[in-house]
Amino acid sequence: MSEVKKYPAPVTNPETAAFWDAAKQGKFMIKRCSACGEAHYFPRSICPFCYSDKTVWEEASGEGTIYTWSLMRKSPTGPYAIGYVTLKEGPSVQTNFVDCDLEKLKIGQKVKVVFKPTDGAPLPFFTVA
Repeated sequence: MSEVKKYPAPVTNPETAAFWDAAKQGKFMIKRCSACGEAHYFPRSICPFCYSDKTVWEEASGEGTIYTWSLMRKSPTGPYAIGYVTLKEGPSVQTNFVDCDLEKLKIGQKVKVVFKPTDGAPLPFFTVA
């Protein structure tokens, strides 16, 4: 019998509270700049492209493609995969891949967000779509 993986609760602050509140409802949020129109992740109040403070929350589709990934085979907790996913909305997200055959991950593969429970807000990860 395999043990259920326990994930640490995220540390929240007033700037990211809306992100974590939405995660509790199964929604993956990004920010979009009203000044330049660019979407960005990790959500922050200042646009990383034009430095405007005119940013708004937007629910992302949670769908994307693997840009790159790496499989860590030697770990005290067992193999795991990390990488970058390019969201349909444009931003790239650094993430872990879960609930899939890690040996079969491929660059360009379609993935979707999944939330894993913690003692606080759930954490977003990605799995094969």
